[in-house]
Amino acid sequence: MTNIPATGRTPRVQIRLIVLQILVLSLLLTLGGRLWYLQIRNGDEYAKEASGNHVQQVVSPAVRGSILDARGVPIADNETRLVVSASRTDLMKMKDDGEGVLTKLAAVLGMKPKEVEEKVRLCDAKTPQPCWNGSPYQPIPITDEATPKQALQIRERGEDFPGITAEPTAVRRYAGPGGSNTAQVLGYLSPVTDAEIEQAKDSDSPYLRSDQVGRSGLERTYDKELRGKAGVTRYEVDNLGRVIGRANSDKAEPGANVVTSIDARVQGVAEYELNEAMKAARKEFDKNTNENYKADSGAVVVMEAKTGRVVAMASNPSYDPNAWVGGISGKDYAKLTGKKSNYPLLNRAIQGQAAPGSIFKVVSTTASVNAGHPFNGRYQCGSSYSIGNQVFKNFESENYGPISLGRALEVSCDTVFYGIAHDEWKKDGGLKPHKDAGNWFYKTAKQFGLSKETGIDLPNEVSGRIPDRKWKQDFWKANKDSWCKTGKKDGDYVQRLNYENCLEGNLMRAGDSVNYSIGQGDTLVTPIQMASIYAAISNGGTLHQPEVGKAIVSADGKQVQEIQPKVNAKLPFKGNTRNEIDQALAGVATRGTAAWRFGGWPQDKIPMHAKTGTAEVYGKQTTSWFATYTKDYSVVMTISQGGTGSGASGPAVRKIYDALYGIGQDGKQDLKKALLPSPEKSLPKIQQDGSIDAPKIKPYDPNQDEPPAQQELAAGLPTSTYSRRD
Repeated sequence: MTNIPATGRTPRVQIRLIVLQILVLSLLLTLGGRLWYLQIRNGDEYAKEASGNHVQQVVSPAVRGSILDARGVPIADNETRLVVSASRTDLMKMKDDGEGVLTKLAAVLGMKPKEVEEKVRLCDAKTPQPCWNGSPYQPIPITDEATPKQALQIRERGEDFPGITAEPTAVRRYAGPGGSNTAQVLGYLSPVTDAEIEQAKDSDSPYLRSDQVGRSGLERTYDKELRGKAGVTRYEVDNLGRVIGRANSDKAEPGANVVTSIDARVQGVAEYELNEAMKAARKEFDKNTNENYKADSGAVVVMEAKTGRVVAMASNPSYDPNAWVGGISGKDYAKLTGKKSNYPLLNRAIQGQAAPGSIFKVVSTTASVNAGHPFNGRYQCGSSYSIGNQVFKNFESENYGPISLGRALEVSCDTVFYGIAHDEWKKDGGLKPHKDAGNWFYKTAKQFGLSKETGIDLPNEVSGRIPDRKWKQDFWKANKDSWCKTGKKDGDYVQRLNYENCLEGNLMRAGDSVNYSIGQGDTLVTPIQMASIYAAISNGGTLHQPEVGKAIVSADGKQVQEIQPKVNAKLPFKGNTRNEIDQALAGVATRGTAAWRFGGWPQDKIPMHAKTGTAEVYGKQTTSWFATYTKDYSVVMTISQGGTGSGASGPAVRKIYDALYGIGQDGKQDLKKALLPSPEKSLPKIQQDGSIDAPKIKPYDPNQDEPPAQQELAAGLPTSTYSRRD
């Protein structure tokens, strides 16, 4: 046997060791290179993907706060409904992606399978509504209208409905207490959009994908306070979406409650009487158009005179805000936004613009006095006023002879204001204005707060328009080309008007000024603006910023943030001028154009002040205006294409006051029947647990204590005489 030394190696073994060392070194170099590529070269990219794939949020929506009337009655709150939801994560684990389960579910709920499938698909740029815009890791609601029987079927047959739940859930409700609707004031909710999430991500109140946000009305203005803070549970998941652990969670915080100055009882009266006034107007014949009045829209505002707080605000046509709860159907959305429905989503109290007619004359009277025309001077009230070849007639061609400005307000004499406005136009330089022109009529209107928003705490308010010289110039520049193309010297009325506007549409003509002085022409105002003005006259001249919100109360009731009345301006008149206008407006209600509507009113105890207005609009029937105030409230109503002020709006306004003060058939006040004889000053009582006392209210009964027709004969005219002046 040959012995091999222990320390010796054959050449073959040495070669194998060298090869093995080379292989190990190569593997180490390859692994190192790969690690460098993953961790250094593409490290940031994979880190982002890993964090995105491994942490997901499940949101527990916060209970939205309630919107309450001034006495604590809920006008928007939440109700518990049986909500059927589907877990998309569970469905996607099934072989058919849950199609079979959703088909069974549709049969139980009485829905079409396609409807249910569309509910659980995720929204993206290519997927139209309906679809789910929230996190795919949280339950997706299928319906919030499940019956107890349907919910029991789903829960008892859990093996047939994996991934499906039926649970009681808080859902928004617009209660409509006392028969009130309050739709345009309250607004509605809809899911948050991607753009809103992106815009608010760095704010102190970011949105979650599951959030419902206010789209209009108080729901939008106070959305941040009402929304609360959703609860968020974070889960760790793998790249296949399987939950592998729980990170942390934040509890949901309920939203605060918003107490408003709205009185649901008065709101119900205002809505009812506005609707009845419009129905009555449609039965009356318009001799100017040879057809009945259309009365196609209207609005009414009831405001506290001393604070500017809104007690009631109604807009017609209206809608049911509950249509938006749980997602509005395409059919309902088309109805609410279509021309045939006359756009009920519009809040015409703050978005409806129209010429004010004679209720504007309180502005013109103030302008006249400030320009140097004595209030008690003598001004000719003839049946017409001529400027060159153009004749401007008094309403129904009345002729009262020389009268004061106060009497001109009482009988609504147009020609008195024509004459003063014409004089001021000439003093200002006429067609070639002086640099130091007074422009009293236009300047005064802006001092009354016109041509700008009042600042009410409701979204999308419009500003109206005061057509001064600057506006004329800007409007002419914007429309000159169109006027010059369509205008004809010898064409029809519109063509001739366009021809004149093409040549001198930028000039303030005498006719423009006299027309403006009685609230006609290009002047536009909103009901909320006029309600604010008449409230300011009532309180001595303080023009408040209208408010609907009165206080924000935390869910536990421990924090109360009152919303104090704000002052916008002081009306531009001296105390004696205000008092003289106040007396004249009282005369309108007792012996002037509104007297036939306030027969039997207890003027000695509750002085009533009023102004009627009938605005002419080219191509349409006249707009009815009725502006009033007492020491407590101002009430302004308008009806588009409704006829005269006292004829169409007058009876409804009178009935609103009867309900407020409890005025009976005998003209006496019964405080037991009065809804709100003085404004509500205190806030509702808050219990220790944060709940708020809410009295029960009954629907408005208009026939309970109706004023007799014979007491509306103070002016010596029958109540059937609809076409009263102004």
